[in-house]
Amino acid sequence: MFLVDSGGQYRYGTTDITRVIPMGNNTGEEKTDYTLVLKAMIEGCKTRFPKGTCGYQIDAITRRPMWDYALNYGHGTGHGVGYFLNVHEGPQVFNATATAVPIELGMITSIEPGIYRPGKHGIRIENLVLTIADQTNDFNEFYAFESLTLAPIDTTLVKKELLEQSHISWLNQYHANVYAKLSPFLNEEEKVFLGRMTSEL
Repeated sequence: MFLVDSGGQYRYGTTDITRVIPMGNNTGEEKTDYTLVLKAMIEGCKTRFPKGTCGYQIDAITRRPMWDYALNYGHGTGHGVGYFLNVHEGPQVFNATATAVPIELGMITSIEPGIYRPGKHGIRIENLVLTIADQTNDFNEFYAFESLTLAPIDTTLVKKELLEQSHISWLNQYHANVYAKLSPFLNEEEKVFLGRMTSEL
Protein backbone atom coordinates (compact mmCIF):
# COMPACT_ATOMS: atom_id res chain seq x y z
CA MET A 1 0.00 0.00 0.00
CA PHE A 2 1.20 3.49 -0.89
CA LEU A 3 0.25 6.20 1.62
CA VAL A 4 0.20 9.77 0.27
CA ASP A 5 -0.11 12.67 2.73
CA SER A 6 -0.25 15.86 0.69
CA GLY A 7 -1.62 19.35 0.58
CA GLY A 8 -0.94 22.83 -0.64
CA GLN A 9 -1.19 26.53 0.00
CA TYR A 10 -3.61 28.41 -2.23
CA ARG A 11 -4.94 31.95 -2.20
CA TYR A 12 -8.36 30.54 -1.33
CA GLY A 13 -7.13 28.32 1.52
CA THR A 14 -4.91 25.53 2.76
CA THR A 15 -5.41 21.82 2.09
CA ASP A 16 -4.31 18.66 3.88
CA ILE A 17 -5.32 15.22 2.60
CA THR A 18 -4.21 11.62 3.00
CA ARG A 19 -5.15 8.68 0.82
CA VAL A 20 -3.90 5.10 0.55
CA ILE A 21 -3.40 3.49 -2.86
CA PRO A 22 -3.35 -0.34 -2.88
CA MET A 23 -0.52 -1.73 -5.01
CA GLY A 24 -1.70 -5.35 -5.09
CA ASN A 25 -1.07 -8.59 -3.18
CA ASN A 26 -2.81 -7.20 -0.10
CA THR A 27 -3.31 -9.40 2.95
CA GLY A 28 -6.48 -9.99 4.92
CA GLU A 29 -4.98 -8.03 7.80
CA GLU A 30 -4.32 -5.06 5.51
CA LYS A 31 -7.89 -5.16 4.24
CA THR A 32 -9.31 -5.31 7.77
CA ASP A 33 -7.08 -2.46 8.95
CA TYR A 34 -7.94 -0.35 5.90
CA THR A 35 -11.67 -0.89 6.44
CA LEU A 36 -11.46 0.03 10.13
CA VAL A 37 -9.50 3.21 9.36
CA LEU A 38 -12.13 4.16 6.78
CA LYS A 39 -14.92 3.34 9.24
CA ALA A 40 -13.30 5.52 11.91
CA MET A 41 -12.82 8.43 9.49
CA ILE A 42 -16.47 8.22 8.43
CA GLU A 43 -17.58 7.95 12.06
CA GLY A 44 -15.84 11.24 12.81
CA CYS A 45 -17.08 12.97 9.67
CA LYS A 46 -20.74 12.04 10.13
CA THR A 47 -20.94 12.94 13.81
CA ARG A 48 -23.67 15.30 14.98
CA PHE A 49 -22.78 17.03 18.24
CA PRO A 50 -24.16 19.72 20.57
CA LYS A 51 -22.75 23.21 20.78
CA GLY A 52 -19.99 23.27 23.37
CA THR A 53 -18.49 19.93 22.36
CA CYS A 54 -14.69 19.86 22.55
CA GLY A 55 -12.16 18.11 20.37
CA TYR A 56 -11.34 15.27 22.76
CA GLN A 57 -14.96 14.15 22.50
CA ILE A 58 -14.77 13.95 18.70
CA ASP A 59 -11.45 12.13 19.09
CA ALA A 60 -13.08 9.40 21.17
CA ILE A 61 -16.05 9.06 18.83
CA THR A 62 -13.70 8.65 15.86
CA ARG A 63 -11.56 6.02 17.61
CA ARG A 64 -14.48 3.86 18.75
CA PRO A 65 -14.59 1.56 15.68
CA MET A 66 -10.90 0.75 16.28
CA TRP A 67 -11.28 0.35 20.03
CA ASP A 68 -13.93 -2.30 19.28
CA TYR A 69 -11.05 -4.35 17.81
CA ALA A 70 -8.51 -3.35 20.50
CA LEU A 71 -6.66 -1.14 18.00
CA ASN A 72 -5.48 2.44 18.38
CA TYR A 73 -3.15 5.07 16.92
CA GLY A 74 -0.55 7.24 18.60
CA HIS A 75 -1.39 10.63 17.10
CA GLY A 76 -4.33 12.98 17.35
CA THR A 77 -7.44 12.47 15.27
CA GLY A 78 -7.31 15.97 13.84
CA HIS A 79 -5.99 19.50 13.92
CA GLY A 80 -7.24 22.91 12.97
CA VAL A 81 -6.26 24.19 9.53
CA GLY A 82 -5.60 27.87 8.91
CA TYR A 83 -7.06 29.89 6.07
CA PHE A 84 -4.00 30.47 3.86
CA LEU A 85 -1.99 30.12 7.09
CA ASN A 86 -0.55 27.10 8.90
CA VAL A 87 -1.57 23.54 8.05
CA HIS A 88 -1.70 22.99 11.82
CA GLU A 89 -3.57 26.01 13.19
CA GLY A 90 -5.37 26.17 16.54
CA PRO A 91 -7.10 26.78 18.76
CA GLN A 92 -9.09 23.56 18.27
CA VAL A 93 -7.54 20.10 18.18
CA PHE A 94 -9.06 16.61 18.07
CA ASN A 95 -6.91 14.52 20.42
CA ALA A 96 -7.07 12.85 23.82
CA THR A 97 -5.95 15.90 25.79
CA ALA A 98 -8.80 17.61 27.60
CA THR A 99 -8.33 20.90 25.74
CA ALA A 100 -11.26 23.08 26.79
CA VAL A 101 -11.79 24.66 23.38
CA PRO A 102 -15.29 24.09 22.00
CA ILE A 103 -15.76 23.39 18.31
CA GLU A 104 -17.25 26.49 16.76
CA LEU A 105 -19.08 27.19 13.51
CA GLY A 106 -16.71 27.90 10.62
CA MET A 107 -13.76 25.96 12.06
CA ILE A 108 -11.88 23.77 9.58
CA THR A 109 -10.37 20.63 11.10
CA SER A 110 -8.82 17.43 9.81
CA ILE A 111 -10.13 13.98 10.63
CA GLU A 112 -7.33 11.46 10.07
CA PRO A 113 -7.36 8.16 11.96
CA GLY A 114 -4.79 5.51 11.13
CA ILE A 115 -3.32 2.11 11.89
CA TYR A 116 0.43 1.55 11.85
CA ARG A 117 2.05 -1.88 12.23
CA PRO A 118 5.87 -1.64 12.50
CA GLY A 119 7.59 -3.56 9.74
CA LYS A 120 4.29 -4.21 7.97
CA HIS A 121 2.18 -1.26 6.86
CA GLY A 122 0.73 2.12 7.69
CA ILE A 123 -2.77 3.34 6.80
CA ARG A 124 -4.32 6.77 7.21
CA ILE A 125 -7.32 8.37 5.51
CA GLU A 126 -7.81 12.11 5.98
CA ASN A 127 -10.46 14.64 5.05
CA LEU A 128 -10.82 18.26 6.05
CA VAL A 129 -14.21 19.18 7.48
CA LEU A 130 -16.04 22.46 8.08
CA THR A 131 -18.19 22.88 11.18
CA ILE A 132 -21.73 23.85 10.12
CA ALA A 133 -25.08 24.38 11.85
CA ASP A 134 -27.25 21.26 11.79
CA GLN A 135 -30.40 21.81 13.86
CA THR A 136 -31.73 23.50 16.96
CA ASN A 137 -34.23 21.96 19.37
CA ASP A 138 -35.18 21.97 23.06
CA PHE A 139 -31.91 20.23 23.96
CA ASN A 140 -29.35 22.48 22.29
CA GLU A 141 -27.96 23.79 19.05
CA PHE A 142 -26.44 20.87 17.17
CA TYR A 143 -23.55 21.09 14.74
CA ALA A 144 -22.25 18.76 12.03
CA PHE A 145 -19.32 18.48 9.66
CA GLU A 146 -19.27 19.19 5.93
CA SER A 147 -16.43 17.44 4.11
CA LEU A 148 -14.36 19.96 2.15
CA THR A 149 -11.95 17.40 0.67
CA LEU A 150 -13.03 16.25 -2.79
CA ALA A 151 -11.03 13.15 -3.65
CA PRO A 152 -12.14 9.54 -4.13
CA ILE A 153 -11.39 7.01 -1.41
CA ASP A 154 -10.21 3.70 -2.83
CA THR A 155 -12.67 0.93 -1.95
CA THR A 156 -10.92 -2.11 -3.44
CA LEU A 157 -9.64 -3.18 0.00
CA VAL A 158 -12.90 -2.57 1.85
CA LYS A 159 -14.46 -5.47 3.73
CA LYS A 160 -18.07 -4.39 3.40
CA GLU A 161 -19.21 -6.72 6.17
CA LEU A 162 -17.24 -4.65 8.72
CA LEU A 163 -19.20 -1.50 7.87
CA GLU A 164 -22.62 -0.51 9.12
CA GLN A 165 -25.22 0.74 6.66
CA SER A 166 -24.76 4.31 7.91
CA HIS A 167 -21.09 4.21 6.92
CA ILE A 168 -21.87 2.77 3.49
CA SER A 169 -24.54 5.42 2.91
CA TRP A 170 -22.15 8.20 3.96
CA LEU A 171 -19.42 6.91 1.63
CA ASN A 172 -21.78 6.55 -1.34
CA GLN A 173 -23.16 10.06 -0.81
CA TYR A 174 -19.63 11.45 -0.41
CA HIS A 175 -18.49 9.82 -3.65
CA ALA A 176 -21.58 11.05 -5.51
CA ASN A 177 -20.68 14.58 -4.37
CA VAL A 178 -17.05 14.14 -5.42
CA TYR A 179 -18.12 13.05 -8.90
CA ALA A 180 -20.74 15.81 -9.27
CA LYS A 181 -18.28 18.55 -8.34
CA LEU A 182 -15.16 17.31 -10.14
CA SER A 183 -16.49 15.74 -13.33
CA PRO A 184 -17.36 19.04 -15.09
CA PHE A 185 -13.64 19.86 -15.15
CA LEU A 186 -12.56 16.51 -16.68
CA ASN A 187 -12.32 15.09 -20.17
CA GLU A 188 -14.26 11.94 -21.07
CA GLU A 189 -11.46 9.50 -20.22
CA GLU A 190 -10.94 11.15 -16.85
CA LYS A 191 -14.69 11.09 -16.16
CA VAL A 192 -14.75 7.33 -16.76
CA PHE A 193 -11.87 6.88 -14.32
CA LEU A 194 -13.50 9.08 -11.67
CA GLY A 195 -16.82 7.32 -12.17
CA ARG A 196 -15.14 3.99 -11.50
CA MET A 197 -13.38 5.33 -8.40
CA THR A 198 -16.59 6.82 -6.99
CA SER A 199 -19.01 3.99 -7.84
CA GLU A 200 -21.36 2.87 -5.08
CA LEU A 201 -20.10 0.35 -2.58
